[in-house]
Amino acid sequence: MSEQYQKMWTELGLDLKAHDALLGVLSEAYQKIFMAQDNRPQAMSYFDFVMSEVHGLRIKELLDEKAAGRKIIGSYCVFVPEEIALAANATLIGLCTGADFATEEVEKYLPRNTCALIKSAFGFKLGRVCPYLETTDMVVGENTCDGKKKAYESFKEIINNLYVMDLPQVKSANGKALLKAEYVRFKEAVEQLTGVKVTVESLKAAIKLVNAKRAAMLRLYQLRAADPAPISGLDALLANQVFFYDNPERFTASVNKICDELEQRIKENTGAFPAKLPRILVSGCPQAMPNWKLPAIIETSGAVIVGEESCVGERGVRNLVDGSGDSVDEMLDAIVERYFQVDCAIFTPNCDRLQHIEQMAKAYHADGVIHYGLQFCTPYLMESMPVQKALEQKNIPCLRIETDYSMEDMGQLKTRVEAFIEQLK
Repeated sequence: MSEQYQKMWTELGLDLKAHDALLGVLSEAYQKIFMAQDNRPQAMSYFDFVMSEVHGLRIKELLDEKAAGRKIIGSYCVFVPEEIALAANATLIGLCTGADFATEEVEKYLPRNTCALIKSAFGFKLGRVCPYLETTDMVVGENTCDGKKKAYESFKEIINNLYVMDLPQVKSANGKALLKAEYVRFKEAVEQLTGVKVTVESLKAAIKLVNAKRAAMLRLYQLRAADPAPISGLDALLANQVFFYDNPERFTASVNKICDELEQRIKENTGAFPAKLPRILVSGCPQAMPNWKLPAIIETSGAVIVGEESCVGERGVRNLVDGSGDSVDEMLDAIVERYFQVDCAIFTPNCDRLQHIEQMAKAYHADGVIHYGLQFCTPYLMESMPVQKALEQKNIPCLRIETDYSMEDMGQLKTRVEAFIEQLK
């Protein structure tokens, strides 16, 4: 892939040496973690191909879209509504935040004790290794937490197309009104960017497209309730990570193809792992690509992951938008209704999230929950303690993990995870 796309990457302004090093590490990790798994669904070959071309063919597709007059919008959060971008003739893509890069340069802009996800966004830009970021016509930052809110003030110094979206912190009438106002403002900004007005027809079509994508992922999630689990947690997480990058129609068809195969596997009692293994629900911070550390540890320690309560997981795809409205405003209300149900830890109080964790543990027959928190991510780390307390009151064992993107704590994490899994047997 490297030689084939050198010209494209050069024109995007990437640091080719650093980018080659990143792709080398990514490829090696993918081979060791994903390709070494046994009993993978055959339909995962599509996602293997996507990963082999993750900085190649998909970037070329996006550049071809731009050449045809379409705009590309980058996002770091599931609160940015893809429906509005699509309805105004733009493509929304998730941006790279799952690995450390250019740390020394990043710490010239951010304190050392900033969460890894925020530092990663800076690192990919400062290191000039993210072709997705370099294809964008607009980057949407969102005020989910204080760390991001203040970081975007510095991020403006290194990118010239940042748009900041404000988000509510309380599930109230005022909070919903704020979200509606911000989505109207976002719609107007996207219309100005693309020169295309959102219409009833275009918004209805966009809602249908995104609903289909989310419904496919929800179908995949529900199939993981079977024992033996028909797909590994690693492969399911990979599909959810690709959700943010791929062409929506092609992604939906590919996930539904996997689901067809999984349904057949369930009928044949075939699993990615043997039956009766300890079943783990992972809850907490999003695990953005290529952050595969914790799931790899869990699934090489004698357990299977059966669900992710995360923005890169069921939280990000739960609930569909009602597309039956007769006006743009009615459909915007429906979009707000759907996104306002996202139970991110930025909200206070956030009782819905705790209920969803319990519901997911029950629905997926999880034997225990591992709460994944990134170091210095205050909202999720603060919530992890009441989550653990509430789960244990329901006799659901819970292990709280706090880590970052480095590999330095692999041994310590594996020891703790193995001990927790042993407790579940």
